[in-house]
Amino acid sequence: MRGDTMEILGRPIDQATTEARLDALVRRNARAGNAAMDVLNLIGGQAEDLLDRLPPSVRMRLNSTTESALRQAAEAAHRSRDVVGDGPAWRVQALTTMMGAAGGMGGLPTALAELPATTTILLRAIQDVALDHGFDPTDPSVRFGSVEVFGAAGPLADDDGVDLGFIGARMTLTGAAMRTLIARVAPRLATVLGQKLAAQTVPVLGAAAGAGINYAYTRYYQDMAHVHFGLHRLAIDAGRDPRDMMLAFRERAGQVKG
Repeated sequence: MRGDTMEILGRPIDQATTEARLDALVRRNARAGNAAMDVLNLIGGQAEDLLDRLPPSVRMRLNSTTESALRQAAEAAHRSRDVVGDGPAWRVQALTTMMGAAGGMGGLPTALAELPATTTILLRAIQDVALDHGFDPTDPSVRFGSVEVFGAAGPLADDDGVDLGFIGARMTLTGAAMRTLIARVAPRLATVLGQKLAAQTVPVLGAAAGAGINYAYTRYYQDMAHVHFGLHRLAIDAGRDPRDMMLAFRERAGQVKG
């Protein structure tokens, strides 16, 4: 089904099925990012301390570097569908893990060089999840929603992910809207990627940390994509307003966190 074709076919699903699927998405949101804790145990310290390990010059450029990487990823991930076909989630996890290890071998210089490619593959993984839920990754609204997923904090953040955005089914999008979204998402993603860069600079453990953190990030953003597009699909299947579905999700996710 294309992302711009959101009509409900047949009767909406019943209330019991809607509740069960909503609860499943809440549980997925709650457990997302757990693998990142293993990475923190590996490299030591706390997530908030990682950025302090970066040189001041790198910290100052994090926002602009991330925004540039995200702009490139938004186009490259889209174009990659014509070159690399769709595949299982584990394939992306394996690829990003290997890239993280390679990036960590040479310390900060190689980690910086690896960052744009990893961002592109993560975005492609998010688009693959959209396809799993029946949306067309080439549709502008789905591409917009895929970038929005990066706004869901990050696996090393103390965040429950319930601030995930929710796009309208028939939203008219422009290039300017995408640029505005990227500028809004970039600062939050910069913190996430800054933690990743810092982890890859740990002496001796750089390659292992890079592999582990890339694996954790990939799983996290795949889970967040399942929540984002799963809620959108559930709203369609249940014949509910997407905003009402998001409010129900926020309420339940808050109860789980509490």
